[in-house]
Amino acid sequence: MTDDNPTCPDLWELDNGDIAVIGRDLTAEYASRLPVDVSIGTDERLVVLPRRMLIAAKDDIPHE
Repeated sequence: MTDDNPTCPDLWELDNGDIAVIGRDLTAEYASRLPVDVSIGTDERLVVLPRRMLIAAKDDIPHE
């Protein structure tokens, strides 16, 4: 789910089945605008992926 552009977002499945994500870290920009029931842990970051990327990956994401 990537191309040769070294700055493009990416996602892939790890050996253990978890999904790894590379995207823009917008934690600081969005922290004050999160819904009241959403929080970001000290070891977490809010990562934004382009909508078109997730739509393109939809067929490759397992449903189970």
